[in-house]
Amino acid sequence: MLSARSLFQEIIDDDDAFQLFCSIAASGEAQGGWENGRIAALVPESMRGLAPKITRHGADEDKHGRLFHALLRKRELAPVDVPPETDYTMLLEKRGVGLTHAKLRREEPLSEQDIVVYLSHSRVTEQRAADQMVMLVRYFGDHPELGRAIRMICDDEDNHLAYCHEELLRLAAEGHGRTIQGVLRESALAEIKVYRDVSLAVVGHMGRLLHWPRAKSAALAAGIHAMYAYERLGGWHRMVSLKMPQRRGALDGPPTAAPAF
Repeated sequence: MLSARSLFQEIIDDDDAFQLFCSIAASGEAQGGWENGRIAALVPESMRGLAPKITRHGADEDKHGRLFHALLRKRELAPVDVPPETDYTMLLEKRGVGLTHAKLRREEPLSEQDIVVYLSHSRVTEQRAADQMVMLVRYFGDHPELGRAIRMICDDEDNHLAYCHEELLRLAAEGHGRTIQGVLRESALAEIKVYRDVSLAVVGHMGRLLHWPRAKSAALAAGIHAMYAYERLGGWHRMVSLKMPQRRGALDGPPTAAPAF
């Protein structure tokens, strides 16, 4: 029977598949770390109070990248090149979601509008990340090789999502509500398409590495398309709602370390 647990178990048990999975994850986290670092450096003076939280967010993403690299090293595996069709971050940028890398490479301060766009985009992508990590912790939180790392990442993703909710609600109260609502909707509808395309690409690569029969790959692809249809019909609304989180000030203070890795 096909299930998320059995599929991830196959990936974990095969060195080549695990190598690709961790490489894709590490690359995405490293990109997120760089982006947040640049945004923190370019925050407009009127929003400088956000800079430490954005810096903390970036440090967490960098830590996650190191965790995935550490998991590779434990198996004496090296990172591999990430196929461009699996590069979630860059595919989102191509669809106009978030702040472009070209803008972030300049030394010009960002505008308040840019920060609203950044936080709205982050609220959508952090929802996806949090959902994925909750699933991994449910199935592999006690795994002797992976458990500690994925529990740490899951806790960080919950913090990131709480931070996005809290800051967007604050900005909405300051008059940015209409912009936030529009950017959230636009980002969510673009994200679900990118997530579908990346998922199909990853399944294709994993199928070749794990020698899945054609029927199995087709069934997985059909499941991905069905999930996209559900999200397109209304599932995307979970990615745009805002409510005050139980974790207040989730990114106050320095990032947590990962000494075991």
